[in-house]
Amino acid sequence: MLKKKSAFAVMAALCLSLILGGCASGISLDESNTANAAGAGANASGVNANGVAGVELNANNDGAQEPPQSLSRVVYFGFDSFAIGDEFTPLLAAHARFLNSDRSRRVTVEGHTDERGGREYNLALGQQRAEAVRRALSLLGVQEAQMEAVSFGEEKPAELGGDEASMSLNRRALINYR
Repeated sequence: MLKKKSAFAVMAALCLSLILGGCASGISLDESNTANAAGAGANASGVNANGVAGVELNANNDGAQEPPQSLSRVVYFGFDSFAIGDEFTPLLAAHARFLNSDRSRRVTVEGHTDERGGREYNLALGQQRAEAVRRALSLLGVQEAQMEAVSFGEEKPAELGGDEASMSLNRRALINYR
């Protein structure tokens, strides 16, 4: 019991010293007010008197930045499966980074299937594929409000044809930015 109390006292003292240390800065409030009043606090080199570099904003950047064109938006699935393969982990991580960098961006994850199976079955499987990608992005930090999962089943094939190569292209989830 005594060890618990002394451990608590040490933790409390450590937390208090961190809080007080974090509040102590070398800048008095009067200096920062003077610098801001004398012309926005920046000099010609882009660094103000306190050593803080300014941030340049692109005047043409209206927040509508698209993900890189080289970044694929398709996750393929095996036959009758909604398990995401390990090879798609870097792709989903890249999309998650992009979505996490701009919380105003929204995506629709579309689930698709090949033509085998009944209509209801394919709609359900497409929804499970879309949900699998949505959950993976959620686990990578993307907010639920940024994503919507929908199923098209077999209605919007990427490739027409009854051979395995064509059908494998249709078993997919597509990430569409809005």
